Amino acid sequence: MLEQFTVADILTWLNDKTLVVNREFQRSSKVWPTAAKAYLIDTILRGLPMPRIYLRIKTNTVSQRSYREVVDGQQRLLAIQSFAKDEFRLGSNREVYEEFSRKRYSDLDEETKTKFLEYMIPAEQLLSAPDRVVFDVFQRLNTYNYNLSPQELRHGKYHGLFRTAVVSTSRYWGFFWDRYPVLANRARVRMADDELMAQMFGIILEGVTDGGQPKIERLYRSYDAEMPPQVANQVDRTMEYIDDHLAPIMETGLAGSPHFLMLFAAVAHARFGIPPGDMGEDMPLQDPRALEDVQMALLNLGSLADCLEKETTEVPERFHEFQYASAGTTQRIRSRRVRFQMLYKALLPELV
Repeated sequence: MLEQFTVADILTWLNDKTLVVNREFQRSSKVWPTAAKAYLIDTILRGLPMPRIYLRIKTNTVSQRSYREVVDGQQRLLAIQSFAKDEFRLGSNREVYEEFSRKRYSDLDEETKTKFLEYMIPAEQLLSAPDRVVFDVFQRLNTYNYNLSPQELRHGKYHGLFRTAVVSTSRYWGFFWDRYPVLANRARVRMADDELMAQMFGIILEGVTDGGQPKIERLYRSYDAEMPPQVANQVDRTMEYIDDHLAPIMETGLAGSPHFLMLFAAVAHARFGIPPGDMGEDMPLQDPRALEDVQMALLNLGSLADCLEKETTEVPERFHEFQYASAGTTQRIRSRRVRFQMLYKALLPELV
């Protein structure tokens, strides 16, 4: 039975112990870090939805009283209770927390406190369900539940310069993700747009490197406290150029995120010059003629896009290596090296 209860209801029940935690049902006893708790509270203060909690209602026949057990949602409810007790404050990053930066519950104005206490928490209630039923429900629930994606975990873990710049830039270019088939909507729900944007920032900062989740994690860690100020501007200007001049190519297979990342790298190198990264001696010199003839660039890029759609026997031999590199694991440097070189060559005023 799905109902909604206010934060004030939950706090009252926790304080008078008519809402208790049944630790047999908790999937993990790990305590949330302050950053995760602060992000939940910020969600509540802004009136944004949070996932439902699960409660079991039990009746004590001796005391003739009912009480609720938390069978899923322990960390969320304890975070809410902790904030209400002034036990932690929201983060100091104004880009993330804006007007709530560094505030405890007691620092909020009366209107915001009321909004917090009246926030509705969705709760699925299991009425007097025996343990075996509860365990079965959660086994089925967890079968179809998503674990947090690596990007979602990073979003809660980091709150520094890199994360802030990635989030704000990705939001600004939301119309670009809407306009072109770079990312599926279901992937964007899991923050794939922020993950791709983080890699684009990495291109400007470090050039074309080997890919994968550990590399993205390292970017967040390395530039959390300090990042060159021109990076976001160069990302914006590269995106603007692609949107303004290379839009026809964004309707082809080159728009898919692995290929788009290398197209972004090629355009960024043509316009600003990017570090050699893991390219080594294969890193092409920045050629002042790149993007000199946009129509030729579109023609060349169209030829490369065709390679993604055709059989090898239908593709000119000079494109075989590009086609092969595009068909395999696109995160590895051996694939990125070939694709970046060919895409950059396509921007020069001569047929590839």
